[in-house]
Amino acid sequence: MTYLFHQIMQTPYGKSKTAVDYLKRKSPMEKAPNGKDSIGAYAVQCFRCFKWRLIPTKEEFEAIRERFTEDPWHCEKMPNNSCDEPADIEYDTTRIWVIDRPNIPKAPPNTERLVMMRHNLSKMDIYYVMPNGKKVRGTNDVAKFLHSHPQYKKRMSISKFCFVSPKVAEETVAQDSEWRVVLRNKKQKKENSG
Repeated sequence: MTYLFHQIMQTPYGKSKTAVDYLKRKSPMEKAPNGKDSIGAYAVQCFRCFKWRLIPTKEEFEAIRERFTEDPWHCEKMPNNSCDEPADIEYDTTRIWVIDRPNIPKAPPNTERLVMMRHNLSKMDIYYVMPNGKKVRGTNDVAKFLHSHPQYKKRMSISKFCFVSPKVAEETVAQDSEWRVVLRNKKQKKENSG
């Protein structure tokens, strides 16, 4: 099976820097001023050789993701590239990876889909920035926006908004992260009570 992945470009954790220290210093909102999302780079896995290729722009990534099942991506779709070339990036723990499902529609015209990592690394939140700059968090918000701004009803449909968030690839989250500590504490509490 071939996967589409976003990847969160975090600082490599040096001797004095842990994931928690880094996140305390730079929360997702601090990392993402002016409504930018938490994604630092986009990568796609070739369905032929399974190597990871960096996709240069969010727009290109969204176009690949939108038609991924009907048009599987392979290295030769990238200019001057082939499966014989080394991978652009390795799937490892030097950064946090999150998996996105295929076939999510591209953001409607004059909107942007933002993916924001929660401070504790537990999950990603999805927002859309609408043409007037307002952020919406779900289909009810989109419906309210379209009701208040009927001039957009012909240009965008609620079905073109997807609020399914990518899944954090647990194996790429540092062992000392706040998220892992919380998970361990929950597991221990469950074991002690049962």
